Amino acid sequence: MPDYSLEGELPFEPPTVAAMLPRMAAAQPDATAIYFPTRHRDNKGRVEYLEVSYRELDERSDRIAAGLHAVGIGRGDRAALMVKPSPELFALSFAMFKAGVVPVMIDPGLGMRGLGACLARAQPSAFIGIPVAHAARIALGWGRETIEQIVSVGGFGLGGHTLERVEALGAARLEAGERPGSTGPDELAAILFTSGSTGSPKGVVYRHRNFVAQVSAIRAMFGIEPGEVDLPTFPLFALFDPALGMTTVLPDMDASKPARVDPRNIIAPIERFGVTTMFGSPALLNTVGRYGEREGVKLPSLRRVIAAGAPLPAKTMRRWHAMLSEGADLFPPYGATESLPVACLACREILAETWAETEGGAGVCVGEPVPAIEVRIIEIRDDAIERWTDDLLVPDGEVGEITVRGRMVTAAYFNDEANTARAKIPDGDRVWHRMGDVGWRDAQGRIWFCGRKSHRVTPSAGPTMFTVSSEKVFDAHADVYRSALVGPRQGPTLCVELEPGVTRPWAAIEAELRELAARERGHALGLERIEHYLRYDARGGFPVDIRHNAKIGREKLRAWAEGRLR
Repeated sequence: MPDYSLEGELPFEPPTVAAMLPRMAAAQPDATAIYFPTRHRDNKGRVEYLEVSYRELDERSDRIAAGLHAVGIGRGDRAALMVKPSPELFALSFAMFKAGVVPVMIDPGLGMRGLGACLARAQPSAFIGIPVAHAARIALGWGRETIEQIVSVGGFGLGGHTLERVEALGAARLEAGERPGSTGPDELAAILFTSGSTGSPKGVVYRHRNFVAQVSAIRAMFGIEPGEVDLPTFPLFALFDPALGMTTVLPDMDASKPARVDPRNIIAPIERFGVTTMFGSPALLNTVGRYGEREGVKLPSLRRVIAAGAPLPAKTMRRWHAMLSEGADLFPPYGATESLPVACLACREILAETWAETEGGAGVCVGEPVPAIEVRIIEIRDDAIERWTDDLLVPDGEVGEITVRGRMVTAAYFNDEANTARAKIPDGDRVWHRMGDVGWRDAQGRIWFCGRKSHRVTPSAGPTMFTVSSEKVFDAHADVYRSALVGPRQGPTLCVELEPGVTRPWAAIEAELRELAARERGHALGLERIEHYLRYDARGGFPVDIRHNAKIGREKLRAWAEGRLR
């Protein structure tokens, strides 16, 4: 597998993510690192929280790190980590970073077959998980040929070792003066599998310097300071908090179903703990925003709401602005598992300066690239590109594929040379990552996102149509919640999900949508070539991705449209 070097680590940051927690624990040992909701209630009926300090988290992760070595899970070993959001997940993650053990993290929403395929690709030698994960491993034979060490977290051990036993062995080692050696910036830190929303899941190879660069960029982008309080509704994002010196309040929710969250379980901890930062998918923010609008909710402690997974609808932005104080905002950073963050533009600026162009078909403005990232727009191609050349570039203002290079950009997929070749472009001793997105750069240097490259629609006549650019024209209609442009064999088709409670006849709404397509700006995009308009009224709305419940499952919609148009 190619291993392209990246630029050196930042001089003002620890060299590895493993060193970040000890540094914060030394600076604020008694500060709360984690509030974890329990099943108990106090005499006021409020949820009781388990509280873990920075000192406790750091010391526990030290014991587990030493214990992993004691049971034979050593430096460089890959270990599948299947643990729900909890203090154990935090302690284990940082313990593995400290021990040089490589966590393999896979979204449980992939389903049994998807999980098995990812594990077969990663070939872990250890499996650390909760009882239900171990039961699935045994029943389905996951990792039968490679897994040698087992650690059970909670419940009864199903062979191997319990986490309590690992921690006890580690404590004994530490007392004897045996500590794992420190990790280096170039060492493998983790393998994070993508959600597979546009193809099969891929194992993204993270080195410690990638994580360090991400933490630095996130801190600088949002002005985050130690002592702030975060409510992360996506588990992986929560792991940034200890490195940033933030207090994590874990929400009482099913992290695999953010769209179905009970809004009260988000609003209550924000109010109770004075949460300053929140991370959520557009689907979760839509659910909570509708509730907040209906109930007149105000959240003055929040300084920033970070959203990722898909572009935010204008209606969601406006609902949240009504709940936030004047100086607070939503921030939808643009990026991917392979590279985050790439760019960002605050939502108040989006609505004031760029949204009118978005509704006119320009795409969604994601802002200027962050300082540590280079962004280039290249010609749209589906084949692998063997080496970088400036001949690939397209002029500013022209839509092409977005490519990025920088410290937080990952260089390869694990054990997957074919996908690595398709997504990475070697450039000397560095590498450009092809985002798989199409977009363009304006005269101010801002990047505009127009959709996924694989989702573009090519009619029998006329230029290519890009999904997000086209859909936002129709999403501006008051009765439309969201739309999706797909290309079944019957021709370009717009699938439409209406706002809840809309009772107007579909024929009238369809006629109005066709009018939007026929207007001057719609004509410039070729929207008059859309042959079919279909109302999607299946329960639960559009099929969406498993991770954020926000990326539209266009392949499934295309198959649905073909069935309807027969």
